[in-house]
Amino acid sequence: MILWSDFINGVFETFGGVAIFGHVWRLWKAKRIVGYNPWSVAFFTAWGYWNLFYYPNLAQWWSFTGGLAIVTGNTIWVALLIKYRNNK
Repeated sequence: MILWSDFINGVFETFGGVAIFGHVWRLWKAKRIVGYNPWSVAFFTAWGYWNLFYYPNLAQWWSFTGGLAIVTGNTIWVALLIKYRNNK
């Protein structure tokens, strides 16, 4: 049986992950950073990792799967942010 609220949240999470990969692509191509808020990056990255713990405890597997997309994208984006932080 599908828990519809989990399914809908999982779809939102998945599309959020796709959007983040758009940011990853742009940063990878530009190889330079043009404005970002480190507190925002830290908060949303931490929240993504928290969700990987939280969703399974609620048996929300659609949300967990979508959360994997967000965490993967954010992790790659943060790695590129660190790599290109001195490029102007």
